[in-house]
Amino acid sequence: MARVTQMTDRSLSLVPVRTRTAALSDCVLRGAVAAGFGLSVLTVLVMLLWISSPYPDSGLGGALHVAAALWLLAHGTELTRQDTLSGVPAPLGVVPILLVVLPVWLVQRAAHDALDPANGRPGPSSRGALCAVTGGYLLVAVAVALYAAGGTLPAEPLSALWHLPLAVGAAAAAGVWRARGCPGGPLPRPVRWILPKGARAALARPGMPDTLRAAAAGVMVLTGGGALLVGGALVWHAGAAQQSFLQLTGAWSGRFTVLLLAVSLVPNAAVWGASYALGPGFVLGTGTTVTPLAVTGNTVLPHFPLLTAVPGEGRGSPLGWAVAAVPLAAGVVLGWFVVRGGEKAGPIPLGGTVLSAVSAAVGCAAAMTGLAALAGGPLGTGSLASFGPVWWRTGAAALVWTVGTGLMVALVRRWRVLRRNRPAAPVPQAAGEPEWHDSGARVARWAALRAASAGLKARIPQPGDQPADQAGDQPSNQSGDQADGCAAADPGDADAAANNDGARGEDGEDGDGPAVVQPGPDRTDRADGPDGPDGPDGPDGPGDSGSTEVQDGTDGTDGTSSPGSDNDVPAAVPAVPVTAPAPPAPPETGAEAGPRAEPGAGPGIGSAWPPMSYTDGD
Repeated sequence: MARVTQMTDRSLSLVPVRTRTAALSDCVLRGAVAAGFGLSVLTVLVMLLWISSPYPDSGLGGALHVAAALWLLAHGTELTRQDTLSGVPAPLGVVPILLVVLPVWLVQRAAHDALDPANGRPGPSSRGALCAVTGGYLLVAVAVALYAAGGTLPAEPLSALWHLPLAVGAAAAAGVWRARGCPGGPLPRPVRWILPKGARAALARPGMPDTLRAAAAGVMVLTGGGALLVGGALVWHAGAAQQSFLQLTGAWSGRFTVLLLAVSLVPNAAVWGASYALGPGFVLGTGTTVTPLAVTGNTVLPHFPLLTAVPGEGRGSPLGWAVAAVPLAAGVVLGWFVVRGGEKAGPIPLGGTVLSAVSAAVGCAAAMTGLAALAGGPLGTGSLASFGPVWWRTGAAALVWTVGTGLMVALVRRWRVLRRNRPAAPVPQAAGEPEWHDSGARVARWAALRAASAGLKARIPQPGDQPADQAGDQPSNQSGDQADGCAAADPGDADAAANNDGARGEDGEDGDGPAVVQPGPDRTDRADGPDGPDGPDGPDGPGDSGSTEVQDGTDGTDGTSSPGSDNDVPAAVPAVPVTAPAPPAPPETGAEAGPRAEPGAGPGIGSAWPPMSYTDGD
């Protein structure tokens, strides 16, 4: 059986083994498929517009060349227009940002899927997948560039040589990073070679994800504010925008083409508006500059709906100066996100807050610099050689605004967070006022509650009180609030204690109170129980040892006294508690056995009842 098990374990798997070459080939194929899919989408769109156009000047080949040129333009490659009125080739470098979304998404998706192990087979390494996907995509890009060179919009060779690998490699790296779970470990080696030492240290610190999130929030606020400015300007100049749209073409297919072009340039217009709000503005050719302070140069522009939102020539108005609220809002949001991310990790150090705010501002400025460079470019020669924001001015202005505002907001919010989390200081007590938890105040409050409850609440024990099991060994001197009918210790409370029926026992037929005994040197007092009958009179005591006088009830008529007693009970004798000793031993059995009275004790009483306390006030 063991041999069969070993043979089963060493049997071939039904899933074919995936070698390294096969894995890399799969990645190359994925990159090529992503490039072909994006090219196919643009080709179908161009073919539909060409078919619906009433003036198809060029044939099918011309439409395919235009589709290939648009696909290269979507990667940032600059094109060249050959059919100009002057016959001089003119560059075309304004890239519709919305058109860039399609190839970037396809590349990063291909790289992400290449690292997904299918059917349990091992996938390639991260570096291998990055290089293979990028290589497969660039193979198709080279073929497309060679094909577009024979059309009316060929690609600029130098521009294609560095724009295509940069865009494809960045998108593939994003896909690999997502496939690995967005790790925040050490930077890749090529990135460490390019970046300086300070930038590497800033990127490798633990709070970098929160810093990048704050930078992205600042970029979104800037671009969103720019889009609002452009939309408001278009609404303000709605008549001019409509007239420009109708003058370009009269066919519905042509108007649909203009509409698609305008929609694809909306993100570019948002970046232009953000640059305008930051201060540097943008240029409309070599001689026209548009800023919030003034519009200088020749403002004669080609007919296009988005260009009607440009303000007129002259100095800026106070309404135009109000656009400064956009970068202010971006700085506020950036600073708020910096402290919000650091607050989750624990205490916020001052140095860490400053470093995070500055790093987020640098990241926001870098992003705005790239967007400004991508949103602008040449549209021709001469006065059309430069269109859009100047990238380095836009980046510098974004850095100044976000550092100044974001750092201030981050420091203020950090102070407020620390103040809110600081433990509250104790409230000072007024002079002469007892504290609520003071022992004396507690005793006074409880005594008031106890008095209001008519003695139903127990008294708070004090440090000088004795335990309950030791209270019977010493004379009781407590007040009438103790349980089970103890006599009052105060002489003034004697009448109240005498009227308490629960604290008195029945004595014969008339008397029902405890016996009041005048203490003497050789006397031991007893009292009848609640139902005990009177016992016989005991013998007289010795001559000088005193006598025992017992008074039953309140009138004293039912008691008996020993003859020969010289000591009578005074009328105003203070109440003295007397504790009876332990009962005597039982009498011996025999002929002479019988009740025997102890000296000074009542006959036959001590052996029948337990010791009790008595006072003379009854």
